[in-house]
Amino acid sequence: MDSVRRDLLAFALSLPEVVEDHPWAETVVKVGKKIFVFLGGEASASRVTVKLVESHGHALSIEGALPSGYGLGKAGWVTVPSDDEDVDLTLLCDWVEESYRIVAPKRLVALLDAASG
Repeated sequence: MDSVRRDLLAFALSLPEVVEDHPWAETVVKVGKKIFVFLGGEASASRVTVKLVESHGHALSIEGALPSGYGLGKAGWVTVPSDDEDVDLTLLCDWVEESYRIVAPKRLVALLDAASG
């Protein structure tokens, strides 16, 4: 696992009440039973998939980014390359947190807000 992916996984796992899972031979992070970030598998290790609203357009402007497959793109899911020079760890963490905030129950978002400030 490359360092960006490892650091991004560590960040995602630091959010309230999340778990790592491995469906479809892929690493995902869930809050409850809902996935909020796909970190890929062996074949897609340099790609990250998140659900975005506010940052959706920005994410799609990254070269190589595209609406996620299997109909997920229609619901705001975007797959972005994690190794592009225009994408750094801070930006990816922001997108993972935005995805978490969209998917997580309101009480967990409130808990995250309370912890950060």
